[in-house]
Amino acid sequence: MTYAKTLMIQGTTSDAGKSTLVAALCRVLYRRGGRVVPFKPQNMALNSAVTSDGGEIGRAQAVQAQACGLAPHTDMNPVLLKPNSDTGCQVIIHGQVVGNQEAQAYHDYKPQAREAVMASWQRLREQYACIMVEGAGSPAEINLRQNDIANMGFAEAADCPVILIADIDRGGVFAHIVGTLALLSESERKRIVGFVINRFRGDIALLQPGLEWLEKETGKPVIGVLPYLRNLHLEAEDSIIHEVPDKPQTWLRVIAPVLPHVSNHTDMDALRMHPHVDFQFIELNEAMPPADLIVLPGSKNVRNDLAALKSHGWQEKIARHLRYGGKVLGICGGFQMLGQKIHDPHGVEGEPGSSDGFGWLEMETKLTKKKHLKEVEGRLAFTDVTVTGYEIHMGVSHGPALKRPVLYIGTQAEGAMSEDKQIAGTYLHGVFDHAQATQAWLDWAGYNQMAQTQEEIAHYDYVALRESSLDRLADAVEEHLDWGRLQAFIS
Repeated sequence: MTYAKTLMIQGTTSDAGKSTLVAALCRVLYRRGGRVVPFKPQNMALNSAVTSDGGEIGRAQAVQAQACGLAPHTDMNPVLLKPNSDTGCQVIIHGQVVGNQEAQAYHDYKPQAREAVMASWQRLREQYACIMVEGAGSPAEINLRQNDIANMGFAEAADCPVILIADIDRGGVFAHIVGTLALLSESERKRIVGFVINRFRGDIALLQPGLEWLEKETGKPVIGVLPYLRNLHLEAEDSIIHEVPDKPQTWLRVIAPVLPHVSNHTDMDALRMHPHVDFQFIELNEAMPPADLIVLPGSKNVRNDLAALKSHGWQEKIARHLRYGGKVLGICGGFQMLGQKIHDPHGVEGEPGSSDGFGWLEMETKLTKKKHLKEVEGRLAFTDVTVTGYEIHMGVSHGPALKRPVLYIGTQAEGAMSEDKQIAGTYLHGVFDHAQATQAWLDWAGYNQMAQTQEEIAHYDYVALRESSLDRLADAVEEHLDWGRLQAFIS
């Protein structure tokens, strides 16, 4: 049997551009007709996606799968860690919850996690021609070296070459690269076949002496320097992106609070990128600006985040927003917060107990040990528009409010809307991703009353934007990387 070639991208720091480079390489190879697949052994992220085989993986791997023309699968990210406190996380193996573990307990569990990683990698080797692997954080985190499965531990086990990417926009790019090499073992250093410098802006001639010094100092080539791409949109692996594209004219103001354990905040990307929507993430201690719509996002620790919102006065702020006619939409954990009570008898997300919700929807939620994972297609109840998305939650809600659903999945009611139609909630992630659904939600929030012409109400296609962003990224990588050097590792 001929096995797939494996190439790993590791970074000198978190957010150096590993996810982006893997997505770009995947799209380039896919456009060239290659059978390529993404792989991240271990991901720590609160943005996730439902897979074709009924599991859950990191959102970045779902984007990379899209770049390959593939449906997301749990083998693409066999270990997913979803933090629910400063020292603990929910551990997900092959798409399914194993349980909550503190940091030391997970460290002891790593040998079992390694078995899951290598099993997934082996299955992908047998199905594809090339595996593009993304590391996590930095391989130079010496405190995490023992039993490592995320970076060089995997590279050594898989016996694969590694490209090291560094972000020059942060500053200190040469120190990052040389320092990382200094902290690796001799065998690990030998695995690094070259460097990619990311997010460069300026005159490349001024950088050239540094590149020459780096190659001479390390004996390894610079495979390419990628430019800083303005207004490029890829869904974030975990961090909140506050930057928004230039928008000459906006008609609707939308805000979302940054919860301490916010999850799947990529739900907001379609709004953040919409050319006529002024969208902002607002820190809890910031003054809440005027808005037409407040979106309460998902949360990995709903009761904790609800308490944080209340302690920063957001219950009073949202109540004032409602008095002035504003709309509120809660998604997943944000939906649960809108009810009267949230019960966690089993300590699914923290200490067992119950909390009072905001009380704006007549319902209660009980967190359960079983996680609901499914892709969904339905129709909005307040307008005849198809909506698609996915559910990832560990709670069941019940109460009279659910008799006024926001959508129907077949004949099954889902979500809730207040009698005055000011407040809505749903468990469905991705509700803004498709053009007609986006427009329906924005019109509910008042967009159609503010736009002055029908052209301004023209449908904005977020799915097409994601595709064009992947192609734009791939174009840049094709232009600026040395494909002569890369070819030996990928084909």
